[in-house]
Amino acid sequence: MNNFDDVPNWMTEEYRHLQDMARRFFGEELVPNIETWCKKGAVDRKFWRKAGELGLLGASVPVQYGGSGGDHGHDIIIFQEQGRVADTSWGGQVHNIVTHYILNFGSENQKKKWLPEMVSGQCIGAIAMSEPGAGSDLQGMRTTAVRDGDDYLIHGSKTFITNGQLADLIVIAAKTDAKKGAKGVSLIVLDNTETDGFKRGRNLEKIGMKGQDTSELFFDNVRVPCDNLLGESEGQGFYQLMRELPYERTVIGAKALGHCEFAMENTTRYVKERNVFGKRLMDFQNTRFVLADCKANMEALRAFVDQCITQMLDGTLDAVMAAMLKLMATETQGEIVDKCLQLHGGYGYMSEYPISRLYTDVRVTRIVGGTSEIMKEIIGRSLDN
Repeated sequence: MNNFDDVPNWMTEEYRHLQDMARRFFGEELVPNIETWCKKGAVDRKFWRKAGELGLLGASVPVQYGGSGGDHGHDIIIFQEQGRVADTSWGGQVHNIVTHYILNFGSENQKKKWLPEMVSGQCIGAIAMSEPGAGSDLQGMRTTAVRDGDDYLIHGSKTFITNGQLADLIVIAAKTDAKKGAKGVSLIVLDNTETDGFKRGRNLEKIGMKGQDTSELFFDNVRVPCDNLLGESEGQGFYQLMRELPYERTVIGAKALGHCEFAMENTTRYVKERNVFGKRLMDFQNTRFVLADCKANMEALRAFVDQCITQMLDGTLDAVMAAMLKLMATETQGEIVDKCLQLHGGYGYMSEYPISRLYTDVRVTRIVGGTSEIMKEIIGRSLDN
């Protein structure tokens, strides 16, 4: 049942060593703290710094900026291993995406200024894009950034922001030209949250992902230097966001596979130990048939994940393929986790069983990074070309 040691075609010896190290680290430093973080509503900063010391926050950041000099494959390895221990508390995935925005679109000075502290875990990153009235609809965005001398005055609000309570550096999507719709969106970095006009709202209560701080953010004419604009000119924000989405969706897909593996291993062990009507739950044909369906779907997902990772590494992964992966992975994940919970019976509904926490935690994956409906729209449009 356990496929953790299966070696895909893209796996190298270097990746393998990183995988082993990340697995040990998460097992020793993350798993024992999940319950505490869920009660606290946030991950301790000490854990972030430990992850930074091991290179888990800058695996694909060049050495000259404090990173390990790896590639996207190294990132995939790390977050898939996080998925394999069924954790959703640590917001390292979003933090990692922030480093890529700075690495790919920032100036040399911005990279030297921000990346080393992000890689070390001393500085935690967040992306402020979603708003109360605009999620994926960038044209509906109302947050503005108006030039005032050498500064921008940022005004507006954001919601559902991962790492919102802890973030020291926030990439803000704002309209620098409200007349141009999505083409008037820019990305601007707020790197000092102890500033006039910026306020963190409440740590939002969610049905799952209790250990991950998810917040409202408010900007009341917050003054940010124009030098903090990402890109050579204003209005590049939509392009920058769209360029990073295939990578982001591949990470989501790989992590979803990790969650499926955890659910299957955990449930298979449970049905072999649980006795009903005088025999093991595993001895009932229905149990075996349900797990057989889950196993087949998980292996199909694994093949697709490996295909997309291979394409990502050789530079051929496009937005449509990434959308298909994100759609298939999160929908498959939802089905497998649901069926695994059902096989636990009443115990699956009890909070002390990991499957119950995973059930509520992964529901949001069909929403974040683009909803399943948006993924279908992307795929559907490609059919009309």
